[in-house]
Amino acid sequence: MSAATQEIDRSTAWGGKESPFRVSYGKLMMWFFLVSDGLTFGGLLTALGYAKFSNPETSMTWPSGESVFFHFPFTHATLPLLYVALMTFILIVSSVTMVLAVEAGHRMDKKGVIKWLLWTVVGGFIFLGSQVWEWATFIAGPDGDISTWVDNATLAHNPYGPTLYANFFFFITGFHGFHVFTGVVFNALVLRNVIRGVYHKRGHYEMVEKVGLYWHFVDLVWVFVFTFYYLV
Repeated sequence: MSAATQEIDRSTAWGGKESPFRVSYGKLMMWFFLVSDGLTFGGLLTALGYAKFSNPETSMTWPSGESVFFHFPFTHATLPLLYVALMTFILIVSSVTMVLAVEAGHRMDKKGVIKWLLWTVVGGFIFLGSQVWEWATFIAGPDGDISTWVDNATLAHNPYGPTLYANFFFFITGFHGFHVFTGVVFNALVLRNVIRGVYHKRGHYEMVEKVGLYWHFVDLVWVFVFTFYYLV
């Protein structure tokens, strides 16, 4: 029987040091965290759906994403959801670069890990900057003029429709943005260790794979946020 298929005795499997699923302890704990965090996002999106559709009056006045997110940087053209779609594309591409970083780690290709993980960090920074811009234009109001912040920057007033629309926008996108920021910090720290050769000396790049799981989760959650908040 090969080492990959050999059974683990009960005391070893549940002794706190080995995983009964042939997964490292670190990756198993990351999966537990992602499942619990996924339930949190699921609860938020469920609450969003309830707030939008439980009251017929609110449902009728709830603005569509096309009528709110039509601004695009450095232009006054009306481009509904185009910039949000671009943000989504950038985040998805960063997930691809993370896959390539993990694959390079499996081949013990240090230069490849550095290259692709660096691009992942860059994509994360671009998404965060885009989200800051999106918040700014949302607070500025339908005209997108940031100079009107003083008049519009309040959760008690929402020029687009129901106050809950703005509340959910700031909370859900802000909560996700915090996850992206955390992921960028983690990726940057791991990138520093990769450059210093920490994981190469260990003989594996499992840490890159673990932060990769988190980053893929962040990307997947944004797809649901984009669908249920901006499109539905």
